[in-house]
This record gives sequence, C-alpha cells and structure tokens, in this order.
Amino acid sequence: MGIKSFTELNTWKEAHNLVLTIYRIVENYPRQETFILVSQMLRAVISITSNIAEGFGRHGDKEKIQFYYLAQASLTELQNQLIISKDIRYLPENEFHDVWEQTVIVHKLITGLIKSIKSR
Repeated sequence: MGIKSFTELNTWKEAHNLVLTIYRIVENYPRQETFILVSQMLRAVISITSNIAEGFGRHGDKEKIQFYYLAQASLTELQNQLIISKDIRYLPENEFHDVWEQTVIVHKLITGLIKSIKSR
C-alpha cells in the first residue's frame, strides 16, 4: 500500500519526538535566553520536521532529497546549539548525552531516506 502521509515515516516520528524533547529542555533555560538561544533551538528543531514533511510532499526525487538535506542541515544547527547549551551549563551532561543520541538517530534516518530515494 505504501506510506500515505509524512506522519507515517519513522524519520518524521523520531524527529517529532526530538521536537518534544527540545521543548521540554528549553522550559528550564533562563528567561533572558527566550529570544536568543531558545528561539534558535526551536526554529532549528521545527525546521527538521517541517522539511521532512515538505520533502515527503514533493513529487520529484531531486526536490525530495533537497528538503531532506535541509532537514539534516537544521539538525546540525541544533547539535551546535546543544553543545553551546551544555558548555554554558544550561543543559546537564546526562541530558545532553540523551538528546545527542536522539539527534544521531534522526540523522541516520534522514540519511536512510536520502539513500532510498537515490537507489530507486
């Protein structure tokens, strides 16, 4: 039958879990970071799922791949922001490692989507 909605993609599901994790994490950040680091992190993580969804909705393989690469770029941006969060002690080491593992899983899943399209 095939996948009919982006919400059925394991990649999107894992990325969506990452969105929920980041929302939970930034609740504890200092108020002065609301329009700085918190805003950047939320934009990046939302961009991941949005680009996966948009890529799914595209008909051409090149377009799909382009959006999946954009999702990976946003994921890399989020990873950088997580490192900053850890280094300035907004994010405890144990939480950092847990969320980092989530980002690695999402990266692998996006890579898998790209490879599957390229191999068709």
